[in-house]
Amino acid sequence: MNDLPPDLPPDLARLRTVETFLALNLERVRAEIAKQEQRAAAPQRAVEVRPPAPEWLIEQLPSGRTTYVHAGDCWAAGKRANGISREQARRALADGTEACPVCTPDTALGFVEG
Repeated sequence: MNDLPPDLPPDLARLRTVETFLALNLERVRAEIAKQEQRAAAPQRAVEVRPPAPEWLIEQLPSGRTTYVHAGDCWAAGKRANGISREQARRALADGTEACPVCTPDTALGFVEG
């Protein structure tokens, strides 16, 4: 009595051929699984390597004129706001750049009493 399932060949040579075929396909499937796992992990990896949000912003008009200094999380900052350091924000305020009336960075930076 033959113990092989009815869909497998009965001789060793053909069984080895089936084994090789299945091993190659298993390798391809595993490679595709690894690729899909990498693709699924990419958005999380992008969040992890994203630089931190700036603590301070300076907003400029298209003409190049500076309008406001903002806190980094200010919702009123426009699209032309760029990140700056704390020292740059203090210097801009000292040089006469206006503080945003919404987030009041001058208070946080110690220019006025809160």
